[in-house]
This record gives sequence, C-alpha cells and structure tokens, in this order.
Amino acid sequence: MPEEWSAQAPALDTIDRNIISVLAQDGRISMTALAEQVHISRAHCHARLQHLQDTGVITGFTVNVDPLKLGFGASAHVILKLRQHNWRALRQQLLDIPEVWHVTLTGGPMDVILLVRAKDTADLRRVVFDEIQPLSGVVDTQTFMIFDDLVSRSALH
Repeated sequence: MPEEWSAQAPALDTIDRNIISVLAQDGRISMTALAEQVHISRAHCHARLQHLQDTGVITGFTVNVDPLKLGFGASAHVILKLRQHNWRALRQQLLDIPEVWHVTLTGGPMDVILLVRAKDTADLRRVVFDEIQPLSGVVDTQTFMIFDDLVSRSALH
C-alpha cells in the first residue's frame, strides 16, 4: 500500500483540538489571541502550533471564498468510473483542469468524485464533455448539479 494511503494520526489532546478548532474559525487570529482562547501561554501555543504543522496535522492556511462572487455560477459533483491502472496518470490531469476544485478517490461502484465549478451551465458542459470525458482512463461520468452549498467544514467540531 502506498505511504500516502496510510492514516496514522498523531495523538491529539484537548489543547491541540482546541487550537485547530479556533484556527478553523479564524485562520488569521494572532498568536496572542489564539493562546488566550485555548488558555495557554503564547510560547506554549507557538510550540504546539509548530508541532501540528511539523507532523502534518495542519497542512496550511487558506481562505474561504464565495464561488458566485468569483464568477462561478454553476457547480456540480462529477462522478467518474475509471480503468484502475490509469489513476496515477489521471490524477494530475484532473488537477490541471482549472474548474476542478476538489478531487476525491472513492471506493464502491464509482472511483472519483470531482467538485467542478464553472461560469455557467454551458461552461460546465464544456468542462465535462470536452475536458473530463476525453481523458484516457475515464470510462463513465455522472454529473450532479449543486443548487446550494450549505455547509463546509474543514476541522474538528
């Protein structure tokens, strides 16, 4: 089994989980404010945060955006059935399509779930028919339009 498939989670205590929870709500919070919210010293908070990053628990800091305000008026989950021997080559090709925002490898009758965002339904159709379906290894696609993005969670609750 490839190393990236194994999920050996480091032990997280309540302080680690609280740090993650606070950062999930406000990734721009100051170290001082973060330390105050989790009830530890600033130096201890800095060391804990550095450890969470060094062990790969926290992989980066990001910003959440409203796709509609960026001009993406159509979104869909596109489900792919693949020829299995093509996954590694296909993975990078999918990530190279700008409208593909998320790629998930799954188990079951279908193999991959994509989150695709496009400027409108005509553009979404173009992405699915002209960019995704022709890729070598794609056997079948199913497209599920997204009417509303209701919840997005990125951390512990």
